[in-house]
Amino acid sequence: MMSSGYERELRAVLAGSPEGVRAVTRSCTELEKARAMRVIQRPFLVVRAAGSGMEGSGDILALRGDLCVPIEVKTTKSKKLYLSGRTRTQFDAMQAEGERCHLMPLYAQRLKGVRGDSWRIFRVETSTLSSKLALLSRRIPALPLTSKGNPMLAWDEGLPLHKFLAVLCRSDEDSSGAEIIASSTLEIALERARKYDTDPASEIHDAGEEGEDVFPAEVIIPADSTPAWVANFRP
Repeated sequence: MMSSGYERELRAVLAGSPEGVRAVTRSCTELEKARAMRVIQRPFLVVRAAGSGMEGSGDILALRGDLCVPIEVKTTKSKKLYLSGRTRTQFDAMQAEGERCHLMPLYAQRLKGVRGDSWRIFRVETSTLSSKLALLSRRIPALPLTSKGNPMLAWDEGLPLHKFLAVLCRSDEDSSGAEIIASSTLEIALERARKYDTDPASEIHDAGEEGEDVFPAEVIIPADSTPAWVANFRP
């Protein structure tokens, strides 16, 4: 598949196409599929932005309500892509437009030849985000930097697409700041507890240590009762 084909693949997912979502999650776990399927209920209008005079807009624009996200798509055979020359110019333009227009530009890296979720999402660091975008930015890792401070893509450090969709496609009723943080951390903790047969409450600390947001202070977690702990946070 040519790079334009992978761009169409991502556009179909963001547009909420059931066939598109199933195609990219075919080898994913059931939990990963369920997370990705959320976009079907809350799809984006996806516009291809490539072309002259659109410097800094990325390859596609994902639009929904008051959310506008420019996305630059990169397809790689190796896990790391160093931005230099034309690709560095693209990055600088996206960062400048993000600052000027109060946007959160993203990079979507598609790694060839891997099973499961092959997409990883990164954000371009900006300082003019609104409160809603600033909250979302806490869930999306910024592009890592080389030892010389230059931006790069490192697939292992990105946010998997299914988790990105789960964060962006929560319903309006449960999309407040504390609830996004608590629900996302809970989901991670429960998944780890099921996988490793451990106490879910102990997994919250581990999630926080790895950069995940912790639960709000008012949330109380029974220390020795897993069923009660789960029931306390079940929507």
